[in-house]
Amino acid sequence: MSGAGPLPETTPHETTLRVRYGEVDRMGVVYHAHYLAYFEQGRTEFLRARGRAYRDVEADGSLLVVVETGLRFLRPARYDDLLCVRTRLAEARGVRLRFEYEVRRGEDLLATGYTVLAHTDRAGRPCRPPADLAAFSAPPGRGPPPPARR
Repeated sequence: MSGAGPLPETTPHETTLRVRYGEVDRMGVVYHAHYLAYFEQGRTEFLRARGRAYRDVEADGSLLVVVETGLRFLRPARYDDLLCVRTRLAEARGVRLRFEYEVRRGEDLLATGYTVLAHTDRAGRPCRPPADLAAFSAPPGRGPPPPARR
């Protein structure tokens, strides 16, 4: 990170990745399940760009659990394509965060999708996010939710 401070939650983050040979099927097209891994990579880098590595989230006793996903395929990605995963936080409400994604090859939009994550404690019980995580995920113009109960 450049030291400029955390990015606002409304700013999309772009993650570049290259399609590996093992990610394509016999038709030479990226197998559909790999897009969820691309989303995870985009989401992880989104958090890191805001000063909150996912490793630190877990070390502090929190988990972000995927509870819903959706994908729409528009064009195929192929072996060795250089892709850009554009990730943005679309909504943060209570314990849930909804991330939206675009997967592009240059100017071509290949796929869109979303994931909804629930914030939980280590035992998997839903709970409000800690203040630093809640602060970046609060809707614009509103402060973070009340502190988590222990």
